[in-house]
Amino acid sequence: MSLNAYNPGIIHFIPTKTFHLAGLGCIIFSGVIHAQKIKKDSIPVTIQTVEITGRKSKDYISDYSFAATKIAMKNKDLPLTLNTVTKELINDRQAFRLGDVLKNVAGVSNVSFYNQYSIRGISQNEEGQIINGMRTRQYYFLQPMTSHIERVEVFKGPASITMSSVDPGGTINMVTKKPLANSRYEVSLSGGSFDTYRLSADVTGPLNTSKTLLYRFNGAHQHARSFRDHVKNNGILIAPSISFIPNDRTSVNVEMIYNEMNGNLDRGQPIFGAVAGKTDLNSTPVSLNLGAPGDYFKTKDLTLMGSLAHHFNKNISFNASYMKQFWNEDIHETRTTNSFVPDISNKQISSLVMMQYMERIQHWSVDNINAYFNFTYRTGSLEHQTLVGYDSHIWEKKSGGKQDAARGFMMKDGTVSSSYNPANAALYQTSVYNGIIFPTPNVSPFDLTPGAANHQGNNYTVLNIINPLPTALTTTHAAYVQHLLTWKKFKLLAGLRQEWFQDITQYKQAEESSFRNQKMLYRVGLTYSITENTNIYATYLTGYQPQSNTVTLMPQTVNFTGAISASLYKPLLSDLKEFGVKTKLFGKINATFSIYEINQKNILMNANNPAEPDQLIQRGADRSRGFEAEFTGHILPQWHIYAGYSYIDARVLDDSNPALIGLAKENTSKNSVNIWTRYNFTNIQLLKDFGMGAGMLYQSKKIPWFTRSFELPAYATVDVAIYYSVPQTKLQLALNVNNMTNTRYWIGAQNYLRLFPGAPRNYLFTATYKF
Repeated sequence: MSLNAYNPGIIHFIPTKTFHLAGLGCIIFSGVIHAQKIKKDSIPVTIQTVEITGRKSKDYISDYSFAATKIAMKNKDLPLTLNTVTKELINDRQAFRLGDVLKNVAGVSNVSFYNQYSIRGISQNEEGQIINGMRTRQYYFLQPMTSHIERVEVFKGPASITMSSVDPGGTINMVTKKPLANSRYEVSLSGGSFDTYRLSADVTGPLNTSKTLLYRFNGAHQHARSFRDHVKNNGILIAPSISFIPNDRTSVNVEMIYNEMNGNLDRGQPIFGAVAGKTDLNSTPVSLNLGAPGDYFKTKDLTLMGSLAHHFNKNISFNASYMKQFWNEDIHETRTTNSFVPDISNKQISSLVMMQYMERIQHWSVDNINAYFNFTYRTGSLEHQTLVGYDSHIWEKKSGGKQDAARGFMMKDGTVSSSYNPANAALYQTSVYNGIIFPTPNVSPFDLTPGAANHQGNNYTVLNIINPLPTALTTTHAAYVQHLLTWKKFKLLAGLRQEWFQDITQYKQAEESSFRNQKMLYRVGLTYSITENTNIYATYLTGYQPQSNTVTLMPQTVNFTGAISASLYKPLLSDLKEFGVKTKLFGKINATFSIYEINQKNILMNANNPAEPDQLIQRGADRSRGFEAEFTGHILPQWHIYAGYSYIDARVLDDSNPALIGLAKENTSKNSVNIWTRYNFTNIQLLKDFGMGAGMLYQSKKIPWFTRSFELPAYATVDVAIYYSVPQTKLQLALNVNNMTNTRYWIGAQNYLRLFPGAPRNYLFTATYKF
């Protein structure tokens, strides 16, 4: 079988000429639309066709987004920048983790080993991942697997109107695979560097002859180590889904995602502290990890989702979704306190790292409700589409959680002091390191000197018990209205959202207390069609984020600074101004060019205080301005491309430290370039079963989060891939080699003790069989 005939399960949305937005209500939830004309006495439009077979090549293009406006507008008509990474591109790059997916998107960069990203120079604050437009509780530390994902959407700028409490830089939405009307079965097996093994399966089809009841099952297992010491990335994913489509008016979808992950919180690579103002990024190996071999981070996540869509008539439809998530965490971690050990005179010993040890258990449950009516009508030459809805997000930290921690310095009386005071040096126990006297830490320090013997275990004197963790509840309720007005070549999109927020600490306890907040949000965007393939647009929208939503991953919700609840900090406020052009170059390549400005204020940040690692502070304001150019499509029928360029000028406008005002924002590259292209040799007889992929990622220099004493250098990495479709079989083989030139680089950093190096050269071999 040649590559031009091989098609690993591609879904292609083809809009018909009679496409009306009102006819899309069932698509967003069932994901299954039959190619058929609807009767005249119901909805007189042709619904989208889902093409499963017959395409000659893979496609990186997605024409619609349902979550961006909830009305399935064409992407080219949206008055904002939307990037979509389809499963075809995900498969070509063998991007099994979300971070591998997002390195394809202009203006988005992974700034640590966590599931944490900077979008347009604004770092994410929310730790909850958005799935199918609804927010989950976690995935902040361990990146989620992607084998059950149809596409990943990145909405640039605050999207609070449609998704609530989202980050000012942008929102990442993972859209899950839904059942298909035609049977398909696919199994993949992968193996590669760092002792990586993966197995995934994707099966789908009808459960009855009338194809009104459809199913899909996705499953995956990964066992993997890392180029980093004492790090593992193991996981199990089970994701079944069922759709019921009894008639042309109604569709129902239910799905489950069970995700069990067993890994580590990798806090990064430490390097020696600056000596005489010089910093050596190569003073330690990139594999060096301060964590102990017995450390672990285990999570179990069960997410249940249900959706209903119904058309009452050609003008009125109703959509409703519900998500229930149960999330549990169990962690044992040895990590730095973000400081070097002081000597007896309180001068840092630049090769001796201050350590802490922590054990934590947390239990969370999440409820999401989203329901809205969609009305379409005309008044003269004007076409209207009005959406009226309500949504609710409820996060509850359940009872039964606990945290035990060891940190600080040992006193002569056997107690522990959280910090060292040289004025009272005589009260501290002391130790000697290379002839230097220093106060004895509670947890054995880590010696960065090559060949030094370190603890490699939970070596502490006193473990402080914080048991149980306080319960908590945060709720957000919102009512919203959105209106799309179409007149000739103009489309005006406007919306209002009233949001009510409540934070309850010590929930259901005698000491229960609460705090309330509310905000009115709005958006307005205008699109003008210059030609059939070229639109220009302008938009302005606002964002809002209660602070307790940004820090709930930290367990002591009521004890960040004294007894102040995180919700009592001023909420994060933001806005976006953007102007852009969307066009099709040479009739083949979708291109978007945009300029923007994002403002945010009341930024909540870690104080980087070694004595109080969870202490928070607020920064006054940041501003990010930039330009983006993005290209997706076909250079030739067998030659596909996905590329982008980003320029970001992000600066601090206001801060409690006047010296920072006007300086560049942390962990932000001013220039970045990403490109991936695939060529299938379908026109060359001897090579017709082969394909080749190649990509490049460039990031300019950046500075760490908590120090401006050094900077991370610019870097460029090159990835390549070879594809082979075995003749006369349904087997496809792929070999992906990442960082081909074995470049040494760092994707981000916080300080001298927490740098995040990129992986050295690595490979992954994958065999996929369809039957």
